[in-house]
Amino acid sequence: MSVIGEAALVQPSPRRMTAAKPRLGFIGLGWIGRARMEALMDAQVADVIAVADVDPEIAEDVAQFGDARACESLDGLLEQRIDGVVIATPSALHAAHAMAALEHEKAVFCQKPLARNAAEAAQVVATAHAHDRLLGVDFSYRCVAGIEALREQIRAGELGDLYAIDLTFHNAYGPEKAWFYDVSQSGGGCVMDLGVHLIDLAMWMTGRARVEAVDANLYQQGKRLLPPIAAPEDYASVHYRLDDGTSVRLTCSWRLPAGADAVIEASFYGTRGGASLRNVGGSFYDFTLDRHDGTRTRRLAAPPDAWGGRALVDWARKLARDDRFDPQARRLVDVAAIVDHIYGR
Repeated sequence: MSVIGEAALVQPSPRRMTAAKPRLGFIGLGWIGRARMEALMDAQVADVIAVADVDPEIAEDVAQFGDARACESLDGLLEQRIDGVVIATPSALHAAHAMAALEHEKAVFCQKPLARNAAEAAQVVATAHAHDRLLGVDFSYRCVAGIEALREQIRAGELGDLYAIDLTFHNAYGPEKAWFYDVSQSGGGCVMDLGVHLIDLAMWMTGRARVEAVDANLYQQGKRLLPPIAAPEDYASVHYRLDDGTSVRLTCSWRLPAGADAVIEASFYGTRGGASLRNVGGSFYDFTLDRHDGTRTRRLAAPPDAWGGRALVDWARKLARDDRFDPQARRLVDVAAIVDHIYGR
């Protein structure tokens, strides 16, 4: 399902000779942008020297807090002496903002989704490749404590032959911003907003990307939507099969009366055992990670765990090393392609 070929990488441009902190600009200063900036500053792995937001007052306030320059637009941000751009704008702007930054020879870290569809995602990844720039997306559930070690176990076959993956993300609330409910801007509803996190997690954990069959049932206020989807779904029940036969089930929703603020789970089942990531007590932030052997369970990780900003901090550390385009970024297109299949695009 990858849209981009396996062409050889371009020759890298000259690298920095020092390990100085990268100089970053932030565009989009809503709660997620500010939270990620705070995590970055706490980790002291980069310097934020410029910020921009559609609301200039917010940009001025944040700039004063972080001792950065407030810019009126992305163009103004890109005029600054920065090494990378962190994008936390509405989804419709992600691809255009990312490509503009990459074309200005800046590394990019973008909130999910990278783009509204696979074609846009492919353009972004191709641009990162062409300019040999580091590209990251905030798929933050990869960074929950214990997940990377479990990934190594799964890939080493410690669960045996994997045959089933169950993914769940129910949010008792819905987005507040109006653009989430316009598919032309958001790219979709709860699958694009929530499900994409777990689709990526399943692919990243297993290393599998190709899909043979997709059966998706999407609903808005209890009524089934028919493809191609032109309205944002608030409930989705999806079953897809990977090309090795692994069955993947995904359910996600906004405003589901599930009796908790959130129900989040990613479970992996193989011929020698299973493993589950689950949120605790309806929390959006506290998770346990367990290994299962029949009826026995062994705890691998538990809260407290401040995982929210780790993906950005890791990207900033790579940028400090002057890391360039990573071919694994092509997997971002595969994630977007699965979402396209779910939406019947």
